Amino acid sequence: MAAFLKHREVLLLVAIGLLVGAIELRFPGFVAPGNLASIYNDTAILIILALGQAAVILSRGIDLSIAANLALSGTVAALLNVAFPDLPVIFLLAAAVINGTVLGAINGLLVWRLSIPPIVVTLGTMTIYRGIIFLLTGGGWVNAHEMTDAFKAVPRAVFLGLPVLSWFSLAAIAVMVVVLTRTRLGRAFYAVGGNPNAAVYTGISVGRTHFFAYLLAGALAGLAGYLWVARYAVAYVDIANGFELDVVAACVIGGISIAGGVGTAIGAVLGALFLGIIKNALPVIDISPFWQMAISGAVIIIAVAVNARAARPKGRVILKNAEHAL
Repeated sequence: MAAFLKHREVLLLVAIGLLVGAIELRFPGFVAPGNLASIYNDTAILIILALGQAAVILSRGIDLSIAANLALSGTVAALLNVAFPDLPVIFLLAAAVINGTVLGAINGLLVWRLSIPPIVVTLGTMTIYRGIIFLLTGGGWVNAHEMTDAFKAVPRAVFLGLPVLSWFSLAAIAVMVVVLTRTRLGRAFYAVGGNPNAAVYTGISVGRTHFFAYLLAGALAGLAGYLWVARYAVAYVDIANGFELDVVAACVIGGISIAGGVGTAIGAVLGALFLGIIKNALPVIDISPFWQMAISGAVIIIAVAVNARAARPKGRVILKNAEHAL
């Protein structure tokens, strides 16, 4: 049982269950299937972005431009829809994904070829991508009445009882679980994040692995960009502004180590759901928006502290064993 409880995903799942149960005691009906499905749908975009960020963090990087990528990719799709209203939605979705992939590739190339620290690269591209949105829109908004009904309908359409937005996130989860657990690329993420020097000796290219991590994160950001803009039916410079912090928080809460090499796709999903439940529950129990921010920040700090504490005993055990060996 002790070994079972050491798994971060299990502990987080228990925490989510306790949180939902506590809210249900005060507000009966919170755990109704329809309400839980609505919460999941509200968190779907955060889940998609957290999965992309997870790949980057696992390989010992970070992508602070992921929300700006979402904004630019979604805006490009919206502008194409306005300019070419007869263009099938599938092409607009593909355009958003391709745009996001290209932006992710730019991050990856800068980190790989120029050896610039990831936080510096993505902080710079975050500003550049927002600036490009301003240039494309002239600082204006693309509003709902300018978008076609077909463009706006996809995320809201219901299939087998769930909105298509939720199905996109479930598909992203399935893909990322397979990538991280069943592919050479996934193993490379863990190897590079765990020990980049050792990874080189096994024939893994650290730079190329970083590149593919950013490429993957960019593609998911592009997908999320279309879904965000189509769902909320608006595109402008500041959409999803600051959302990159929620994305990183979801990964950290889900047990993905900022130092790289530790974590799972399911952990990132549970971290996003934990944040999603908190953000949906706090307004229900009349918590001030200012306290909501403080509580969310406290949760992030606690998660980082737990991660650091969980990693510390391993070092002590090794040193202790080494003493005995001497």
